[in-house]
Amino acid sequence: MGDTLEFNEIYHESKGSWNDGRLRFSKQNVVYKSSKTGKVDNIPAAELSVATWRRVCLGHGIKLATSSGHVYKYDGFRDTDYERISEFFKANYKVELTEKDMCVKGWNWGTAKFSGPLLSFDVNDSSVFEIPLASVSQCATGKNEVTLEFHQNDDAEVSLMEVRFYVPPGPADEGADPVEAFAQNVRSKADVIQATGDAVCVFKELQCLTPRGRYDILIYPAFLHLHGKTFDYKIPYTTVLRLFLLPSKDQRQMFFVISLDPPIKQGQTRYHFLILHFSKEEELKLTLNMSEEEVEKRYEGKLSKNMSGSLYEMVSRVMKALVNRKITVPGNFQGNTPGAQCITCSYKAQSGLLYPLERGFIYVHKPPVHLRFEEISSVNFARGTTTTRSFDFEVETKQGNQFTFSSIEREEYGKLFDFVNAKKLHIKNRGFKEAKNNEYSDSDDDQHDAYLERMKAEGKIREEGDGSNDSDEETDESFNPGEESDVAEEYDSNASESDSGSGGDGSGDEGKKKPAKKAKVVKEKRERKPRKGKKQKDTNAPKRPMSSYMLWLNSSRERIKSENPGISITEISKKAGEMWKQIGKEDKEEWDGKAEEAKKTYEKAMKEYRESGGGSSTPAKKESKKEDKKRKSGGGEKEKEQGGNDSFKSREFISSEESSSDGERKKAKKAKKAKGTPQSRDKESEEEKEEAMTTPPSSEEDSD
Repeated sequence: MGDTLEFNEIYHESKGSWNDGRLRFSKQNVVYKSSKTGKVDNIPAAELSVATWRRVCLGHGIKLATSSGHVYKYDGFRDTDYERISEFFKANYKVELTEKDMCVKGWNWGTAKFSGPLLSFDVNDSSVFEIPLASVSQCATGKNEVTLEFHQNDDAEVSLMEVRFYVPPGPADEGADPVEAFAQNVRSKADVIQATGDAVCVFKELQCLTPRGRYDILIYPAFLHLHGKTFDYKIPYTTVLRLFLLPSKDQRQMFFVISLDPPIKQGQTRYHFLILHFSKEEELKLTLNMSEEEVEKRYEGKLSKNMSGSLYEMVSRVMKALVNRKITVPGNFQGNTPGAQCITCSYKAQSGLLYPLERGFIYVHKPPVHLRFEEISSVNFARGTTTTRSFDFEVETKQGNQFTFSSIEREEYGKLFDFVNAKKLHIKNRGFKEAKNNEYSDSDDDQHDAYLERMKAEGKIREEGDGSNDSDEETDESFNPGEESDVAEEYDSNASESDSGSGGDGSGDEGKKKPAKKAKVVKEKRERKPRKGKKQKDTNAPKRPMSSYMLWLNSSRERIKSENPGISITEISKKAGEMWKQIGKEDKEEWDGKAEEAKKTYEKAMKEYRESGGGSSTPAKKESKKEDKKRKSGGGEKEKEQGGNDSFKSREFISSEESSSDGERKKAKKAKKAKGTPQSRDKESEEEKEEAMTTPPSSEEDSD
């Protein structure tokens, strides 16, 4: 049997709603922590008096009663947990865990028993139901009737509004009225707020941000009374969860935040936080409406009858003593502004302040949000939606809720990231910290323009498509051979070709310019070479030596796996990196020596391998390869000079008899002569002479 027993997903009923949490039994105490509110129930082991095991709606439950009169009920156990808990209670608490069945007869006539803070309705000594008297908000009496009204919980799907008990009249000889006796027992333990007696102290005209307005705060021993011009609120101290004292960013104002559960109501609006706003310059002299002996006896030196100081200090000091809760203040976080312990941001289109605390985040003031680290699943640093001069801080809880704090200045990024990292919160985009730092740089030129990148990509695809198409198939429908085009002359790279094509036989100068231009274009195309494939690795070559870290990792990998069963490959690398950093200087020098020996062995083996003919080629082979390259390059240049332009045709080229030159016709006829018979050759030569005599001279020849 261990020293502790822990159970997850154990439920505790609070005003008709089930809240899950974690229950731990230890030798010293019993601790239950709610997952929703973070509230902790601490029951000392010495105060446990009765422990009952029973069957309930959520499986099995345990009921614990203390010597001080408190009762705690926790449900959600399994049937197999009974033996473990029973043995643990006997061994450590000296308390026997007894089983008790609930009555399921459904009778509505029985006996009402008051046991501490519970009202139990029993039938034949078996409990039918129990009512926590702390949930009773009002108790009214009538003729032989007592009516109980209950506090409402917004989280409960179905709420019990009231219960009526019929109390039969007692014997005539008894002087006490049974109805009044019943009601008095209920009121003594019920959470019924009655302003009896004088207030301990009064704070006049305090500025309240939520609910908005100015209120007089009357401090009573059991509750807090807010009195305003329109609304009045009575807040029991039992509903106060936490107290916060937060300095404003300008260091001249203070926020005092009271967290409430259940919240106060104003119509359909619920206020989970009460936020008071103070100026540091306001001073106050306070006198408690109690004698010095009574103050000393009740508050044990936390308060004195006469006090003076800043107004916010007086309010926080009195609340701390009466509520008996610690006041939470900001920790070591420092923002970009000197002295500021908060960050200016926006939440739901409202500007406010985000305070990183030691155990959570709190945002004030509209609407207030408190997030504990233990309920946070992950955080994310996102780029601002409107500008790169700010970023968003997103928080996701384990329940699936997401809170986005936007418009945070980029100068706060480093401080907030380091704070979150130090608290070991899961960051979704942890690998992009360096990219984020570059993203929030001062230069606006480094901004990523998605539209520009898309245009570049489309232009690149268009250029590749133009280069791959065959130029012979491309025609310009707007071009006519006999007309002049201003656009072609000024902007087209082939303007001279279009002019010469329209004039019949070109001059010698014109004919020399055309091939030069065509050859230039072909040369630009041939400059684009396909990528070379990866060089094949020589399998016979000696392997490169490993570094000192890799030598150590190979020897320690199995040990890391055995010490961390189920660890993944990536986690092994992370773990090994952390262990390597912690290794002493002497051990690292030892592995550095091994790495140096491996390096020398590699160099020696590589030298022998090259001497035996492996590795790089011999000098004779290199010279032959160079000569082959020169020979190939020389042949390619000659081809470009001689006939490289035969395959190139401009966009304006039109394959028709009118645009072809006379020189090309003559070349074709000479080729036919070489292939034909002697008779046909003579006949064709006579035809050529006749054409030469009848053909009129061109305009260029006339000008010459």
